[in-house]
Amino acid sequence: MKYPSLTLIVIILGLLSRKFSFVLPEIVNTYLGDALWAMMIYFGARIFTKNYPIWKIGIASLAFCFLIECSQLYHAPWIDAIRHTTLGALILGFGFLWSDILAYTLGTVFAMLFDNLLRKNIRYKTKKHLKDFKP
Repeated sequence: MKYPSLTLIVIILGLLSRKFSFVLPEIVNTYLGDALWAMMIYFGARIFTKNYPIWKIGIASLAFCFLIECSQLYHAPWIDAIRHTTLGALILGFGFLWSDILAYTLGTVFAMLFDNLLRKNIRYKTKKHLKDFKP
């Protein structure tokens, strides 16, 4: 149940980062949305692949983010019409930026580190609980 919750939390943080952008420094505000989007992709993928190694899902998530970013180099009336909707803009974006690639990488790495930390914490608690158990 932790991955759906993490995905939802990251979605909420991403939407709030756009609504309250005036609170954050401009440098953070510029890249935070993209980093959170990559984190959402990672945690969303973990919902269906929780038994896979973290690094494999990290690479797959990052590849997906890069693919979406590269798709912004393609402009046709039909896809640009989708991009001009709210959901289309959130998912597909508008124009290719190398800085977005960096933000996706940082967001994915942060999500992987956070996931690793959570997994170690859960393993530690489980081992401690089993050690304290006396039948």
